[in-house]
Amino acid sequence: MKKPLFSCLLLAATLSLAGCGDGNKRTDGTAGEAVSDMDKAADEGGVQADATVIDNEAGPTVTANADSSGAMPADAAGPTAPHSTDAEFMQSAAASDQNEIQLSKLALEKGVSGMAKEHANMMVKDHTKSTADLKVIAGKKNVVLPPDMDAEHKAIAAEMRKLSGKEFEKKYLDQMVTDHQKTLNTLKAHQAMTKDADVQGFIGKVMPVVQNHLDMSKKHAAM
Repeated sequence: MKKPLFSCLLLAATLSLAGCGDGNKRTDGTAGEAVSDMDKAADEGGVQADATVIDNEAGPTVTANADSSGAMPADAAGPTAPHSTDAEFMQSAAASDQNEIQLSKLALEKGVSGMAKEHANMMVKDHTKSTADLKVIAGKKNVVLPPDMDAEHKAIAAEMRKLSGKEFEKKYLDQMVTDHQKTLNTLKAHQAMTKDADVQGFIGKVMPVVQNHLDMSKKHAAM
């Protein structure tokens, strides 16, 4: 009888020591560790990357990713969320037109030739037409459109003026790809939210043109 009793006492002592060890385990969800007390984990700094979250009441175990904020990754090609108002959209579209017109005029001043010259002439022509159409709508709605490039593109133009030859041509065509992708994103986003028939009509008219510009810019930039 003494031997079984001794074994039981030894087992109880071992379990007690194991319980003490668990009591010191962090609950902040350090990578690879289990988290069972979410309130305590929050007090200690939150759930860390790759922590395993155990919630017996909520259901199955969940593994937290390195970025558990829920934020969507940014579009590498650029913005854009819908503008909050049609006026903001129109002002943005007008600035976008000026960006392409003035950078393309700079390309012509720099003496680009061949496909780059053809490209620049088309940008000036099509974006001037787009601006004219937009001015009609803006006038009806008392929206003042910007007459110049945005600050970002003024800085880009200043840097491009320092370039010449093939180096300038490559920068110009690459910039056309970036700008037209951003513009297309903006058009699609605002088309999904605006209720204004005039703005919808404008977007529907210019979107195929911008898509064509983007496709052509990609083709020329890859040559």
